[in-house]
Amino acid sequence: MSVKNDRTVPLAVLLKRELTSEKVEKPDILHGQANQSKKGEDFTLLKTECQRIPGDGVSTFAVFALFDGHNGSAAATYSKENLLNNVLSAIPSHISRDEWLAALPRALVAGFIKTDKDFQEKAEGSIYSLSADHRLESNEEERERITACGGEVGRLNTGCGAEIGPLRCWPGGLCLSRSIGDMDVGEFIVPIPFVKQVKLSNAGGRLIISSDGVWDALTSEMAVSCSSGLPADVAAKKIVKESIRLKGLRDDTTCIVVDILPPEKPPPLPPRRKNGKGIFKSMFCKKTADLPSHTDRKCYEPDLVEEIYEEGSAKLAERLAMAYPLGSMFKLFVCAVCQVDMKPGEGISVHSGSCRGGRVRPWDGPFLCPSCLLKKDAMEGKRPSGARLVDR
Repeated sequence: MSVKNDRTVPLAVLLKRELTSEKVEKPDILHGQANQSKKGEDFTLLKTECQRIPGDGVSTFAVFALFDGHNGSAAATYSKENLLNNVLSAIPSHISRDEWLAALPRALVAGFIKTDKDFQEKAEGSIYSLSADHRLESNEEERERITACGGEVGRLNTGCGAEIGPLRCWPGGLCLSRSIGDMDVGEFIVPIPFVKQVKLSNAGGRLIISSDGVWDALTSEMAVSCSSGLPADVAAKKIVKESIRLKGLRDDTTCIVVDILPPEKPPPLPPRRKNGKGIFKSMFCKKTADLPSHTDRKCYEPDLVEEIYEEGSAKLAERLAMAYPLGSMFKLFVCAVCQVDMKPGEGISVHSGSCRGGRVRPWDGPFLCPSCLLKKDAMEGKRPSGARLVDR
């Protein structure tokens, strides 16, 4: 037995402490958290029982971190998801407690640098175009489609043989290949949109929507660069200002900026001491245990932007005949375009007259009313532009 400060400590306990390098008893850890959010850029990480040795509930440590974002929340969110794992990755496995503590300062340096490096590398490649460029000058596929449908593509002729300006569609002189309501140009200027669906990462994102007054002056990279770190309202004004500075006010110049922020997470629940488990579960993945260790590092890998769907064809049969998750998206007696009710046998298959192999069967929908069929044929150059049905 040993006596110290009037306390009796069994010799077996002293020997165990020496063998395991435990100089002090494991303390109880209590913590609190408070927050008032204005910008939504503060994120916390609180874990009271992280396992130093996987599967060993005795060799645990606690982590408390606050990530104060500025110029947006992306870096703070990314650090919360990845910093702890990057630090643990820099510590060798299966080492003693003293060796682990000795390796920790170096691992902290390596983990912070890796987190910063990885975040910046991901930020460099994070621009996604959600729409196609339908300007005839830059879209060869659309030029070929228009000429195949009977339209003409060329530059403005000054009358002396010289051609000036961007490529245009004639008649009408429109620079774009897709729009709504351009009746003087021809039906081959179609209203069929390019559609792209993406799933954002858990870090959120920024959406920049601009008119051609912006895109004639700035590339996507320039728009992102000049507005980086600015609030959405300030960013929109900066993009418009930069566009006018470079090209002048030659056209209406409008910009919308939308910041999609990750939801604020609720504070952790108070600890339940009777079961001794951690009080803060991972928000980004499901695990068999609540605590991070060397064995569950994959749970800290951030999700990335996922492209779900993309289609830009101008052929109605291809766009309306896609596989939908609902079995009966189009009803047999409703026009797939204008949604008008039709009598049995009145609807005409959208595949009628197409190059689809085999004979079109009566039930091969979706179906169009006669008026929308004329519109489809005109867009594909099969009927004169502006043709109308005449009731007799």
